[in-house]
Amino acid sequence: MSAPGLSDEQRLDWLRLIRSERIGPRTFRALVNQFGGARAALESLPDVARRAGRGALRIASRAEAEREIAALARLGGRFVAQGEAGYPRPLLATDTSPPLIAVRGSVEISARPTVAIVGSRNASALGSTFAERLSAELGRAGYVVVSGLARGIDARAHRGALATGTVAVLAGGHDRIYPSEHEALLESIVGGGGAAISEMPIGWEPRGRDFPRRNRIVSGLSYGVVVVEAARRSGSLITARFALEQGREVFAVPGSPLDPRAEGTNDLIRGGAILCSDVEHVLSVLAPLLADPERLPAAGALQDNAAREPGPAYTGDELWEELDLFGAGPAPVADLREGEEEPARPASDRDLVLALLSAAPVAIDDLARQAALPVRVVQLALVELELAGAILRHPGNTVSLQG
Repeated sequence: MSAPGLSDEQRLDWLRLIRSERIGPRTFRALVNQFGGARAALESLPDVARRAGRGALRIASRAEAEREIAALARLGGRFVAQGEAGYPRPLLATDTSPPLIAVRGSVEISARPTVAIVGSRNASALGSTFAERLSAELGRAGYVVVSGLARGIDARAHRGALATGTVAVLAGGHDRIYPSEHEALLESIVGGGGAAISEMPIGWEPRGRDFPRRNRIVSGLSYGVVVVEAARRSGSLITARFALEQGREVFAVPGSPLDPRAEGTNDLIRGGAILCSDVEHVLSVLAPLLADPERLPAAGALQDNAAREPGPAYTGDELWEELDLFGAGPAPVADLREGEEEPARPASDRDLVLALLSAAPVAIDDLARQAALPVRVVQLALVELELAGAILRHPGNTVSLQG
């Protein structure tokens, strides 16, 4: 059941409050609960900050909020608030759920069961193929695939589910797509019945700390998270950690102990994650959960009562206990969390082919498709790698890295 929608004035107030300095989802919730509505919270915020010893805070203006709503509308999007129809129920159940999400595409898609697929940006050819195949099979089984639009596994997961519906969670604003080469992919997602979701303002260029912020939404939107490839220092493991904290199922695809891209996933399995090598491994776990409404995450939407009298004034820091992902201002671009660095671009076709190989044999035709190179170019690169002692050839026209 969804709560009545916000009025236009309430939506402006909510947007102003969440865009004000040092206000993250937890602080937003505390303020609205304390004062009965966003309008009263905005009016009381200067006094609350003074009592907490925080000094003057920058409060977003009405004009700024109006401009952002208009800019999002020009892109074909709109804001959906907690408790409104279209706000994803799993996300609502997390304690850092955004008060407002900016949505382009289908709002209704969030009512369907969801599974996240995440993994390495520097993905192997086999890992990429598996991610796309798993995504397509989950889509045919009625699930919406969620991911973060990153290079590698994320992109292949989105492509696998284009025909059945997929949700891309953005680290920046809707007009600041990262990486930029995925703008066409995002348009295919939005235009094909899927959706793009962001909590960040229009015009916001994604910074280092914004990727973990995005990751907690990826896991929060989903009933389960599948990690396909992840090194030990990987942003995908941040998503898995958020999923565990949010009470979601975590699946991991096993890999060769000789491939660094499998170290993180193999560690997840040793730590209790569910081994996933087939779509049935996901469906068999999630189907009973989705069949029993009592086991679904409980919804807890905010209510903006507006006219309620404020309660006792805060005198300490209880309103400011946000995750370090919120409220402290944007981190420098170089201040990236573990695993959020983009892989270095291969310097040559040979380096690109080498980056796609792993200890498990892969067909040369598949390797060419993953590399987006002609087969003859891949064959030449493989000859050079073979002469360098870097690869092994196997029956069936397959190759692998030298053990």
